[in-house]
Amino acid sequence: MPSMRSIKRRKESVTSTQQITKAMKLVSTVKLQKARAKVEANTPYFEALYKTICSILSKTWELDNRFLTENKSGKRVVIAMSSNRGLAGGYNSNIVKKIDSMGFDKEGTLIYGLGQKGIEGLKRRGYHVEWDESDIINEPLYNDCIAITKTIMEKFDAGEVDEVYVAYTDFENTVTHIPTVRKILPLSREDFQEDIGKLFDESEMDQNLQMNYGMSNSGIERDMVLFGAVMDHYHPEQKILNEIIPKFMTNILYGAFLQSIASENAARMQAMDSATENAEDMISTLELQYNRARQGSITQELTEIIGGAEALS
Repeated sequence: MPSMRSIKRRKESVTSTQQITKAMKLVSTVKLQKARAKVEANTPYFEALYKTICSILSKTWELDNRFLTENKSGKRVVIAMSSNRGLAGGYNSNIVKKIDSMGFDKEGTLIYGLGQKGIEGLKRRGYHVEWDESDIINEPLYNDCIAITKTIMEKFDAGEVDEVYVAYTDFENTVTHIPTVRKILPLSREDFQEDIGKLFDESEMDQNLQMNYGMSNSGIERDMVLFGAVMDHYHPEQKILNEIIPKFMTNILYGAFLQSIASENAARMQAMDSATENAEDMISTLELQYNRARQGSITQELTEIIGGAEALS
């Protein structure tokens, strides 16, 4: 059995660790609340963009837009969002495993890393990290997403890459965080068409357009109503897509940032909660060991005293 001194030192060490895990849990809880508030605030804007694109694409199938055209360079970009710190359970390893499970050709895959832990994991699996901007993940701004979108679109327009994916962790709730890989370029009409029936009531839209604006349910006129206002002068559908789709992609990236940060803090909160509970169990076990060692020491001392007294008598 370990000595009383070693047990006491071990107990003090575990107690100090428990205080740290408690503090980290509280910090993660506060950060999670802020991240969830940002996710909720961003949702209406994203839904407005999504509805507008759905409507335009559903009425203009003949458009040959540059964002709907596939390239043939043999290269793809994966924007990998993870964290710069550990102690978050399986948060970082799960996103690395998700990317690896997609079956991408490693030689033709360029990793745009946002988070050191994810970059390290992908490098170990043989992926090439083309771009490292891990500092952004600490406090992502919408302007950062605009800059990333601009860089990616320049490469896509130049034909340097065929596809662009964003890998992030989708925040469902405090317990459930789903690693997700989403294709953002080129866009597919089918991806939007699937939701058109859910988003729009055709007969109701026709009635509202005729009653309120004297318009027919055709192409761009309807899209202007969906976007929140009827404009007297408007651009052709091609120009509107060229304006809206970059904003849509920027918002996807920004939303992925917010989802990832919420998931990271939720995962760290859970990990620190489990660590605190484990520390409590260890402290209880060490206290029991210490009391047994103390009892044994007292018994031994009494035995020696009694034995010494008998020897003198």
